[in-house]
Amino acid sequence: MIDAERIAVLTGAGISTASGIPDFRGPQGVWTKDPAAEAMFDIDEYVGSRDVRVATWKHRLAVPAWTAEPNPGHLALVELERQGRLTGLVTQNVDGLHQKAGSSPSLVHELHGTVWYVDCLQCRRRIPMADVLPRLQSGDEDPACEVCGGILKSATVSFGQSLDRDVLDRAVAATEAADLFLAVGTSLQVYPAAGLCDLALNAGKPLIIVNAQQTPYDEQAATVLRTPIETTLPELVTLP
Repeated sequence: MIDAERIAVLTGAGISTASGIPDFRGPQGVWTKDPAAEAMFDIDEYVGSRDVRVATWKHRLAVPAWTAEPNPGHLALVELERQGRLTGLVTQNVDGLHQKAGSSPSLVHELHGTVWYVDCLQCRRRIPMADVLPRLQSGDEDPACEVCGGILKSATVSFGQSLDRDVLDRAVAATEAADLFLAVGTSLQVYPAAGLCDLALNAGKPLIIVNAQQTPYDEQAATVLRTPIETTLPELVTLP
């Protein structure tokens, strides 16, 4: 179990696999099974190709996030917050399951955005995804902004897009305020998210990694656990 008083947490796709949402780089990952799917997550490919947008919206229509439920891993982090030991929950996930589990939105920092909203790339209007899904279901394969006619895209950060500076600043502040950094279900290969590990390590704070596959930070971590997240996290956050 973790007995640190102030803990910052970084989560990746691995925490949501037990909720039925596949990761990207694991053995059954989205990109592992279909390397061509990576084009759907590239902003230049998305903007430049209607075919890519059609494929992306078809994928969005079927994503498991719409019906997925939090698992014990998500709930364990709610308990960590309840204990008053969570400085911030930084996530690379876009599924909203941390908030659905009960984590305070003010403590959840979504580095890669959210699938629950849609942005117009032209007029910057943001609308709920729930307003767009019916258009897809009725046969609109590449829905455009109803105000300006611009390209619509889920409010997620694609390759080639910049992260929200305010969200990143909050993630850094949460890391700096912690005594320990816990990385859960993330390959730690995508920056600047993985760079939070460097921030913690350079400040002399221990790093604990819970992830099924190896990461570039395993040798620097105080502890590395390969056990299932949904059983491991509840054990780690239980007070003695």
